[in-house]
Amino acid sequence: MSDKKEVQLTKEQAKERIEKLKKVINRHRYLYHVLDKSEISDAAFDTLKNELEELEFKFPVLITNDSPTQRVGGKALVKFEKVSHKVPMLSLSDAFSEEELKEWETRIQKLIPGEKMNFFAELKLDGLAVSLEYKKGVFVRGSTRGDGKTGEDVTQNLKTIGSIPLKLRAPEGKELRDLGFSRAQIKKIIETAEKGTIELRGEAIMTKKVFEELNKILKNENKPLLANPRNAVAGSIRQLDSKITASRRLDFYVYGLATDLGQNMHHEEHDLAKFLGFKTIGKNKLCRDLKTVMEFHHSLAREREKLPFEIDGVVVVVDKIELQKKLGVVGKGPRWMTAYKFSPKEATTIIEDIRVQVGRTGVLTPVAILKPAEIGGVVVSRATLHNEDEIKRLGIKIGDTVIVGRAGDVIPDVRKVIIGLRTGKEKFFHMPQYCPICGKKVVRDESGVLLRCVNKYCPSRLARGLHYFASNSAFDIEGLGPQSINLLLDEGLIQDSADIFELKEGDLILLERFGKKSAKNLINAIQFRRVISLPRFLIGLGILHIGERTAQDLSEQFGSIDNLRRASFDNLEKIDNIGPKAAKSVYEWFRDENNKKFLNKLLKQVKIKKYRPQTGKLHGKLFIITGSLFSMSREEAKLKIQNLGGKTSESISKEVDYLVVGEEPGSKLAKAQKLGIKILEEKEFLEMIL
Repeated sequence: MSDKKEVQLTKEQAKERIEKLKKVINRHRYLYHVLDKSEISDAAFDTLKNELEELEFKFPVLITNDSPTQRVGGKALVKFEKVSHKVPMLSLSDAFSEEELKEWETRIQKLIPGEKMNFFAELKLDGLAVSLEYKKGVFVRGSTRGDGKTGEDVTQNLKTIGSIPLKLRAPEGKELRDLGFSRAQIKKIIETAEKGTIELRGEAIMTKKVFEELNKILKNENKPLLANPRNAVAGSIRQLDSKITASRRLDFYVYGLATDLGQNMHHEEHDLAKFLGFKTIGKNKLCRDLKTVMEFHHSLAREREKLPFEIDGVVVVVDKIELQKKLGVVGKGPRWMTAYKFSPKEATTIIEDIRVQVGRTGVLTPVAILKPAEIGGVVVSRATLHNEDEIKRLGIKIGDTVIVGRAGDVIPDVRKVIIGLRTGKEKFFHMPQYCPICGKKVVRDESGVLLRCVNKYCPSRLARGLHYFASNSAFDIEGLGPQSINLLLDEGLIQDSADIFELKEGDLILLERFGKKSAKNLINAIQFRRVISLPRFLIGLGILHIGERTAQDLSEQFGSIDNLRRASFDNLEKIDNIGPKAAKSVYEWFRDENNKKFLNKLLKQVKIKKYRPQTGKLHGKLFIITGSLFSMSREEAKLKIQNLGGKTSESISKEVDYLVVGEEPGSKLAKAQKLGIKILEEKEFLEMIL
C-alpha cells in the first residue's frame, strides 16, 4: 500500500490544470477529427478526459460551456426553441444532366456578361444542414435549417458530435499567410475569431459504417431499423435527450461561412473553416470551367459507393464572392450555386405484371415487371419482390405505382406502394401452389418464408441446359458462359433460355460481374443471335440424343420447325442415321406440354432462317474437327463445311469421312486412326474448302 498522500489542489491550481487539459484535449480532437492523425492512443486520450472530469467534479464552479466534458447534457429537453437565421439558409436549384447544368451557366452568364467564372465543386453530403454560432471563439448555439428563415435550437445535441469544436482553434498568422491571405484579412480573421461572432454552415452526417453497426444492434434488440443514414441523422439531431444523440456517433463537415471574414473566394471559406478547427472534404475541387466540373461529377459517380458517407451529387458554386453578390438570390435559392445531382437511386414507376422465377435450387421468387424507369443512371424494367411475405408487408398489387430503389450494384427492389395513386383497377397477386415450370406442387421450406419446387427434374433447375443453349455449337452467344448464366438464374432474371432474349442492359449492369460496357456487349451478342439457323436452333433445345449431325439430318429432311414438330414417330425413324432412340426422344419432346409452351415462348423471341439444303462440293461428306485451328475457330470451320454441303459431328464413328486436326488434338485422333478415317492437317483442309 502506497504511503503517498493525494495532493490537494487549490482552486487556482485546478483552474490552471483545467485550462491546460482543455487545450491539449482540443488539440488532439483537431488532429483526430480534422487532420485524421493520432499522436496518442485512444486510451491516453480517454485518460486526459477523465482527469478533466474529476477536476470539474471537485470544482464545479470552473466548468465552462467550451469544456470537452459538456458534449452531452445531463437533462433532457422538453422541446426545442425556435431560432431566426440572420443570414437565411437558402435552398438550391437542381440539375440532373449536363444539359441542365449548361443551361444554368448560360442563365447566370447573361447577368454578368464578360465575367470569367471559376467554380468550386463540393461533394453534396446527404445529411442534415445545420448552422453553428461562435462568440469570442466559444460555441454558443447550433440550429437546424428549418424553413430557411427559422430553425430549431439543437445546441446540446450538436455538442455530442466530436468533430464540432466547442472552442475555435485560433489560427496563427503564418498559417493564414501560407493560404494567401493579406495582412488586413489576417487581422480581421483573428480579431473576429477571438472577440466577435462567427457563424458557419455545414452538414451533420452518419457514416455508412456507423449506420450498418447501429442497425445490427437494433435488429438484435428487435427494434425498428433506421431507414437510411440521412433519416438517421435527422432523427438523431432532433432527440430531446442528447445522450441518445451521442450514442448515434454522428459526424460533421463545414461547407461555408455566413460571416464576412474578408474572404474573396468561396474556396477560402473551406480553408478558413479547417484552420478554425473544422472538418472539410479534401476531395472538393476548384474547377476552371464547367467541363472540369462535369469530369469531377462523373468521377465521383463511379466511386461514390466506396466513399465512407452518402453523397447525392456535387454542389457547384461560383467561386468569386464579388460575382455571387452581383448574381444575388431568386426565390428561395442563390443564383450563384446549384446542385448537380446524380441519377436518383429511387424512382416511381408502375408494376405492369408479377412473374414467378424458379431458381437453380428450386426457390420461387416473385419478380415485378416494371414500366422502364431510370435509377442510378440505369434503365431498369424489373425488380425483385423477394418472397410472399414481402409482397404482403408492402401490400403490393399488379398495377400499383411504387417506389423502386437500389443500393450499390444490386438488383432493384420495390420499397413502397403509393396508395394514393390507386385507381381501383389494381389486381391482387398470389404465389402459385404449383411450379410454373414443371407443374409439380411446391412446398414451403423450414423457415416458412420460401416456396420451393422439389422436383429435381424440373427444367428450371437444370442449369446445364442453359449452358448448352448458349454454347458454341448451339446459339453461340458470346460472353454468356456458365458463370454468367448461373448468376442470372440466382438473381431470378431468367428461368429458361427464352428469357435470355428479354434481358436489358439495366438488368445486367446491376450485377456483380458486369459493368456498363460488358452489359452492353452481352446484350448486343444476344440480339445478334435472334436470327438462327435451324440446325443450331435444334441443338439449343437440348433434346436427348440430338447432336450436330442429327440436327443437320432433321433440318435437311423437314426443312422447318413446324414440319418437324408435326412429324410422326414413323417418319422420324425412317431418316438415315437416326435410330429408334433418337426418333423417340424427338417425338416425345415435341409432345410434352411444358416443352410446347417453352417452344412457343422461344419462337416469339427468335427467327429461324429458312433451311436450304447445301449441294456444294462437300455434299454428303461428314467431318469432325479436333484441336485448335490457326486460321479460324472450330465454329467458323464447321460453318464453312456446312455451307459447302458437308456435315459435322462430335462423335467418332465409321461413318465419318474426315478428321480435321489442329494443335493439341484430343483422343479422337487415335480413334480415327484406328477406324481408318482420313486425317486432314489444317493446310489440307484449307485447300479443300477454298
